[in-house]
Amino acid sequence: MVTGMFFEDNNDHSISSEDEETLVRSCSSLSVSFGYHCNSYQSFPLENDEHETSHQMRFETNDLMKSRNGSFTCLSGAAISANFTLANTNICNGLIGEEILPELDSPNSFRKIVSSPSMSRLDLLSTSQGSPSSTDSPIFEISKNIWRSSAPTIVSSNFLTGTEVKMAGGAAGEDRVQAVCSEKNGWLICGIYDGFNGRDAADFLAVTLYDNIVYYLYLLECRIKQQYGIYNSPEDSLNGVKSELTLAMRIAENEDVKLSESFRAGVLNCLTSAVEQAENDFLCMVEHDMDDRPDLVSVGSCVLVVLLQGTDLCILNLGDSRAVLASMPYAKMDTVKAIQLTEIHSLENPSEYEKLLADHPNESRVVTGDKVKGKLKVTRAFGVGYLKQKKFNDALMGILRVRNLCSPPYVYTNPHTLSHKVTENDLFVVLGSDGLFDFFSNDEVVQLVYQFIHDSPFGDPAKYLIEQVVHKAAKQAALTAEQLMRIPVGSRRKYHDDVTVVVIILGNARRTVSASASI
Repeated sequence: MVTGMFFEDNNDHSISSEDEETLVRSCSSLSVSFGYHCNSYQSFPLENDEHETSHQMRFETNDLMKSRNGSFTCLSGAAISANFTLANTNICNGLIGEEILPELDSPNSFRKIVSSPSMSRLDLLSTSQGSPSSTDSPIFEISKNIWRSSAPTIVSSNFLTGTEVKMAGGAAGEDRVQAVCSEKNGWLICGIYDGFNGRDAADFLAVTLYDNIVYYLYLLECRIKQQYGIYNSPEDSLNGVKSELTLAMRIAENEDVKLSESFRAGVLNCLTSAVEQAENDFLCMVEHDMDDRPDLVSVGSCVLVVLLQGTDLCILNLGDSRAVLASMPYAKMDTVKAIQLTEIHSLENPSEYEKLLADHPNESRVVTGDKVKGKLKVTRAFGVGYLKQKKFNDALMGILRVRNLCSPPYVYTNPHTLSHKVTENDLFVVLGSDGLFDFFSNDEVVQLVYQFIHDSPFGDPAKYLIEQVVHKAAKQAALTAEQLMRIPVGSRRKYHDDVTVVVIILGNARRTVSASASI
């Protein structure tokens, strides 16, 4: 056990007593604020335990790190709005906004998943709307028919709808966040969808992407079981097996390194396939509705998805949201290291800028006003059809239409994926939309969280980061936090973006925490 680990932070992140009460008030009414504390760690001191000092951060590495229940100990999520956006998701005849999202959203606590309401409903609707925008992908060839035939089996899966599978999430401005966890099976899926030009794309991802991920993981597991002949009975076949991803994970862990690496690569392919499927479905919906809502062709979202199971951390991102790992090598116990696990897909990334120019060698105005075709800073994103296909751009009129759309696409959908094997040095992972990193570097974010957990072992690190953003944004604008929080959303976008944060304390970083009363 290691206690009393301090580090030097030369940046002034303190909040004055005058602002502290304002931040507490403002952040108590955040758009999203949820937490989860694994029951496996209830034997540790609780919040009122007098023997646990506020200046101790407890890390203990042991065999639990390698067990299925040791993937994470706790997590917290928080989000605050800056953009004004109407909850006007009326694609699919209003099915998403009026029926499905209210069943999925749980912005203040985790609740059990009773069923999978989204994909089966949307599937029936989308098939009546014609073919998707692009049928070139082999993913689309597989998806719809197989999903319909196998959905009843998948819905019975522990991975999707087990009695202890829980979900939390909601919206803040144009951002959306989701977290789905199974403490029993030791896995967690988190997603941050940073929407732009409206929230429709982020809403669509919130409704469909998790189901897509589960579906492709199901196919992966079935292939593994078929390959290794792992069936408990003659009835337990490819179409009849009750899927449980953790079984396949254990197969990978118990076999040789080559198989383990192959399985992790398969999981990353599943994440990619899930996003591509969602993209095809979304653009299909946009094409169907764009005569009534031409603005949908410009709606898009960044995507950040993390799947954690045991010591395997799989990540996918499109756009400029980030996942940052905090690691502390035993050789340097006084130093917390920030490791960015995602790529930044924007014109601020020189490699992305150069790739965009290289892909359009005969165009002189690919980048205008530091934006792709004068419209967008990100170079990879979900949706935003008018920068990908000419027919979507043609749906716009006047100044909204992109001039000289000579050789689309200008924004890409191929994601960055990464698999990381969690070690005893890894403490926690911070997921954040770009609004967080407008104010803090990776190192600053990691140090802020580390110091906060160090000083407040029962506190909520995600909410704390939001408080720090409010404080710094107010300071830069020569305002008090109270003055800033009085500015209505929409106008407040001048001072900060929508900000969404999830902090995951990893399984080897055993820490007592009670992030909120809802845990």
